[in-house]
Amino acid sequence: MSPLPNRVTLVEVGPRDGLQNESRPIPAATKIELVERLQRAGLREIEATSYVSPKWVPQMADAAEVMAGVTRHSGVRYSVLTPNLKGFEAALAGRPDEIVVFGAASEAFSQRNINCGIEESIERFRPVVEAARTQGIKVRCAVSCALGCPYQGEVTADQVERVVRLMKGIGVQHCGIADTIGVGTPRHAQAALERALKHFPLNEVSGHFHDTYGQALANIYACLEMGVHIFDTSVAGLGGCPYARGATGNVATEDVVFMLDGLGVATGIDIDALVDAGAWISGELGRPPVSRVGRALLARRASL
Repeated sequence: MSPLPNRVTLVEVGPRDGLQNESRPIPAATKIELVERLQRAGLREIEATSYVSPKWVPQMADAAEVMAGVTRHSGVRYSVLTPNLKGFEAALAGRPDEIVVFGAASEAFSQRNINCGIEESIERFRPVVEAARTQGIKVRCAVSCALGCPYQGEVTADQVERVVRLMKGIGVQHCGIADTIGVGTPRHAQAALERALKHFPLNEVSGHFHDTYGQALANIYACLEMGVHIFDTSVAGLGGCPYARGATGNVATEDVVFMLDGLGVATGIDIDALVDAGAWISGELGRPPVSRVGRALLARRASL
């Protein structure tokens, strides 16, 4: 077994991926405060918002206000999701360090969600990627439904690699492999990441695992064994899974940090401050944190 990485970078996606499906409008000030608390806890990669049509994602209609209101901390990189050139152009005023584009590894998912095939969907990103790189802004992609699809079921490693190649072809610089519905298991996760690593260097490959079936930590550990050292996580486990009613979505940042601390892998994140941030945003949303570690540490504090 290969030694585990000495250090892992966590990309905090709670402010964007975690909050975007909340049905109740969340004030921009709350989103800005969440980013601030995450920065103070030691997160150095934060996906802050999404420049999408408010018609389709009303929760992200305040993207410009959020980016304008965030106090930039030295050493922190701020990314935003921009699904088209209009979104990218709107994002420029917020000075993002990185933009995110996405494409499904499942043809069925692509057709059902955006009414076009995979190749056409990714080709639409070409002008976005070119514009970003002209501006010196890094481009990260997410390959969604890489370990399973709610419509077609199984997704093969060959299907994942097809999308990885297409993303590389339009100039994307970093490739994230996403288990959007949380059905993947460790060997499956490794097989998908191996395909990404054929086309992108180790430093530019990451994993994004949902915990719908309780497999996220196991999948992350399996990827650590491969040397992968960048993962998306969401404070308090924010973000449900729209294809599995009542199920959890993004793996909780607290749970991942606790595991990495136990493995002796550095993250630079203060778990107590992180738990505080998770408890705060969960309170703002009117529910307890999904994070098991967050709940356990809060309960331990209460008993002292």
